[in-house]
Amino acid sequence: MRTRTFALTAVTSAVCGAALLGPAALPATAGVPVPDTPPDTRVGPAPGDVEDPAVSAEELLAEVRSCRQISRGRYRTDANRSKATVPVCGTTDAVFWKADMDIDCDGRKTKACNTKSDPYFQPQTAFQTSGGTPLDSARLPFVVVPAPGRIWDYRKSGLTGGSVVAVIHKGQVRYAVIGDTGPAGIIGEGSYALAEELSIDPHPTTGGAASGVTYIAFKDSRISPIESRAKAERRGEALARAFVGHG
Repeated sequence: MRTRTFALTAVTSAVCGAALLGPAALPATAGVPVPDTPPDTRVGPAPGDVEDPAVSAEELLAEVRSCRQISRGRYRTDANRSKATVPVCGTTDAVFWKADMDIDCDGRKTKACNTKSDPYFQPQTAFQTSGGTPLDSARLPFVVVPAPGRIWDYRKSGLTGGSVVAVIHKGQVRYAVIGDTGPAGIIGEGSYALAEELSIDPHPTTGGAASGVTYIAFKDSRISPIESRAKAERRGEALARAFVGHG
């Protein structure tokens, strides 16, 4: 699991969020009450419709067997790892990487995510809800991308906050959004809620997956509002079907 450096994480979240998003999207001041916003209810097929089978993990993984590297170098998976082993790869419609999953518990302070459960907890995320508040790591499945740097700049790959990502682990596929940024030299992190969706231990300090997680981020796929789980799932499934040639 990632050994995060407090200073690096704090500086990255605050500076990257401000520089990339502008004043209108700066993180909300810590301590400001945030109203409860329950996740969207999953939307099933209309009566009489025939629901297409979901795209499988095997189908998606078959499309990312080979890597056309687009990053200028490789990423480490943890701050205490000296060797960089993970490239970012590209296709016409997506970028992808294969790494571990460390747990991001930053954002809205909750029972699951706070300074007691996570000593590196930060009360903000690089991207915010439609109401201008930090994302809720415990309820919204999202992926963390490295802050733009010399290795790779996610913005130049058609990605931003709210871009849809298919995340695959042990035969399971879940759809999430890009919701936060991390250190510029490290890759492989998802929110508490995303880990739960993939049956990964979501504890911010002892949980996560050491390897075997594939992230496929679809270009130009931003959804709004970013906190809509239903939209992410619907858009993700449609994009995945096109990606594997079913659309």
